[in-house]
Amino acid sequence: MRADRIYAYGAAAGLIGDLLLGDPRRGHPVAAFGRAAAAVEHRLWRDDRGRGALHTLVCAGGAAGGAALAAHALRRRPAASVALTAAATWSVVGGTSLGREARAIGGALAAGDVELARERLPHLCGRDPQSLDGPGIARAVVESVAENTSDAVVGALVWGALAGVPGLVGFRAANTLDAMVGHKSPRYRRYGWASARLDDLAGWPGARLTALLAVTAGGRPREAVRAWRADAAKHPSPNAGPVEAAFAGALGVRLGGTLAYGGRVEHRPVLNGAAGRAVETADIERAVRLSRRVGVLALGVTVAARLGAAAVGRRARTPHGPRTSGRRAI
Repeated sequence: MRADRIYAYGAAAGLIGDLLLGDPRRGHPVAAFGRAAAAVEHRLWRDDRGRGALHTLVCAGGAAGGAALAAHALRRRPAASVALTAAATWSVVGGTSLGREARAIGGALAAGDVELARERLPHLCGRDPQSLDGPGIARAVVESVAENTSDAVVGALVWGALAGVPGLVGFRAANTLDAMVGHKSPRYRRYGWASARLDDLAGWPGARLTALLAVTAGGRPREAVRAWRADAAKHPSPNAGPVEAAFAGALGVRLGGTLAYGGRVEHRPVLNGAAGRAVETADIERAVRLSRRVGVLALGVTVAARLGAAAVGRRARTPHGPRTSGRRAI
């Protein structure tokens, strides 16, 4: 079986597995990677960019390298290769769990239980929940759904289409390292620099595809494009900016503004401020549904791109026979 078909079947099965089952409750491979990365950090940490780059190389490179060895070992066994691709896809995408957490917080807000919503918010994002009221929590949830649609679904599918199982695993490793050490706290400002830059590079194509699909699937394409073009560059993250701006326009809401992370207050530009309204609790469900549509469309786009590229490559490698004039010999 050709590699493009192996990816197509495996990625589709893995995404279906996520849609039906969500993340495994115990023994999640990403959690195991996080524990291993923390152990490496414990041995390597210095307030130094070089040590941080070594940490990134060991962890992300080791994960992608191990995945490459596994894929190579199964290269002559198509069924096993499809199963490996499906397992890797299911392990690295997290759209269903993202939606469940967002809906749980939305349900608490709808019931008027702001304290429960604050308790659940750290499961979804790193905001300081005690500083947020109900509308602030709703806005944080919608922003997290938008950003994680790229980080937890679309970006992984893009790299899976480009590089198979090593691409899937390597992307999620880079994204996980960024979440662990890529923020600008005193401990990680220098040590986490390499992980943050790697995540920016790896996330670039997936973020643009996510924004494009949000424009397509959101029902307000003009507003989404307008917000993307006008406001994406204002965001401090080169990848979260396009995604959050496109989601803001597609949903007709305002995102961004003042927020707090780990005791630090940030004043970010407002996205879709001229045309959007304040986020309401009901917008959480709308954001989750948009996220799911974007994920399904991303699977279709990446599979089609992988199959199309393979077909073009085969035609380019096919030798052409001798040309004839079309006249009959005399």
